[in-house]
Amino acid sequence: MEVLIGLLIIAIGSFGQSSSYVPIKKVKSWSWESFWLVQGIFAWIVFPAAGMVVALPQGADLGSLLGSGGAVMSVVYGVLWGIGGLTFGLSMRYLGVALGQSVSLGTCSAFGTLFPALFAGTDLLSGSGLILLIGVMITLAGIAVIGYAGTLRSRNMSEEEKQKAIKDFALTKGLLVALLAGVMSACFALGLDAGSPIKNALVAQGATPLFAGLPVIFLVTLGGFLTNAAYCIFQNIKNKTGKEYFSVDSSTLLNNVLFCALAGLLWYSQFFGLELGKTFLVSSPILLAFSWSILMSLNVVFSNVWGILLKEWKGCSRGTISVLLLGLLILVFSIFFPSIV
Repeated sequence: MEVLIGLLIIAIGSFGQSSSYVPIKKVKSWSWESFWLVQGIFAWIVFPAAGMVVALPQGADLGSLLGSGGAVMSVVYGVLWGIGGLTFGLSMRYLGVALGQSVSLGTCSAFGTLFPALFAGTDLLSGSGLILLIGVMITLAGIAVIGYAGTLRSRNMSEEEKQKAIKDFALTKGLLVALLAGVMSACFALGLDAGSPIKNALVAQGATPLFAGLPVIFLVTLGGFLTNAAYCIFQNIKNKTGKEYFSVDSSTLLNNVLFCALAGLLWYSQFFGLELGKTFLVSSPILLAFSWSILMSLNVVFSNVWGILLKEWKGCSRGTISVLLLGLLILVFSIFFPSIV
């Protein structure tokens, strides 16, 4: 029962993340770098900081927590993850919500699951390590099928239809950006792993294990914010778009800030849900190790549901839709695979 609760919590967080790019479509009169920076302030600073405050027990010594080990590396991995987060946003721009998230998150799922296991000395060719490896391979198979559906869609659409569905559609550029985003985004999982001493120290100070991982999330997102903020400000200066923040009328400014805040909250919910959900998976070490892949797989499933609702697959043949659904079914199977073997 606890395992099902854990998976449900992770799924709720995943649905939030997959929905986070929908509010951005409501942002008006701002360039990409402007809305990306503002939503990043909420996603990577405001809400993670609020989560950290919730996790700290009364009288907790924050200084000793940060000195317990792993804080610096969590931030460093966050900076590297920030590159992935930055290019992740670009993959949405070139491929759309469905295909962009599918390729990026599939790559992120594989590396983010296997890297921590390898660094911990897990043998991926026997026992639970082999189950973990097979589960990741099933996930990648589902991603590959979805990616193939994306190429079929591209072949069957005219340039006009592509631009109508996704304004800046560019398949080759988008795939390269999405792959880079996936590899670098896996550093988030490494950042969470590096911050384990902080979680242990927090529990020792009386914090509930349910929220003990939230301060580590803040450290990783802080590093990611530094990368993204530097790039967005550079683009604001280069493209002379910095004036956009205040050149819009007050109602538009309020509209943009509110939708960026909503996008940031929904994005943060995935890692809030992951940390809470993992506390219910401790009875299943394999599922616990596979939790990152579960989150990414669910993100892909929900993002493609949004892609369908947003009509990004409109006009595709039944064969293309069938391939897409097959990929989604494979991903759903990969989520439950570790618990049934």
